[in-house]
Parts: sequence; C-alpha cells; structure tokens
Amino acid sequence: MNDTHSGSPTPKAWPKPPADMHEAICQRAEEVYIRNAKISGHDLENWMQAEAEIFRESVRTPTKRAAIVVRVDGVQYVGEYDASSAAGYAPGEFTIGEPMPVRFDGNKMFVQRANRIELETDIVKRLS
Repeated sequence: MNDTHSGSPTPKAWPKPPADMHEAICQRAEEVYIRNAKISGHDLENWMQAEAEIFRESVRTPTKRAAIVVRVDGVQYVGEYDASSAAGYAPGEFTIGEPMPVRFDGNKMFVQRANRIELETDIVKRLS
C-alpha cells in the first residue's frame, strides 16, 4: 500500500531481525508457554510476550552524563562523567577557585574529592 499523504515517503517493509534475535524470541516464547502451564492455543500471545521481554532486556537506558570544568596551569579542561557511577559525587561539591588535586592519564582526568575518592572523567575539551 502506498502512502498518499503529500511529502510522505512510501512505507517500506520492516527489516528482518537478525537470526539470533529470532532464536532468542523463539526460546523465550517456549519459556512463556511453560510458565503459563503449557496451555495450548496461545502461541501468538506467548510470542508477543516473548518479543516484549526480549526487547525490554535489549534496550539500554542511556547513561546520564554530566560535566565538570577544571582550570590547571591556565588551561581549562571539561571532563564528562557518568553521574550514576560517580561514587556519590554531587555537582557543587567543589567551590569555584578552590585548589584541588588533579591528575591526568591519557584522555582521563581524575579530580580528588574531599573524601579522597577520585572523580574519573573523560576529557572532552581543552581551552587555553
């Protein structure tokens, strides 16, 4: 069927899922069948439930990235970090202008907090 709305492209068929995805759904559908007391006649419902479960498991929640700006020897570094794995670091923990130990390792910047735990960041920008 062609889409007759102006400016809309003709719809295309959904791509086939990779064979391993199909196999995973097939195995899960069998597990659903067994969990549901092996009641016959519910193949479609079992398959749909298996698809939904596999999809939920395969979708990753994007990690929330945050940034910290540090000036070292006249160079400003912007370091990004994963807020969910920052060992309790909260923005505002450092006072502007307060000296703090900072070390660099490749594209990583480590800022030592008052509790002696380092905040590990990925350097995303350097400004002179």
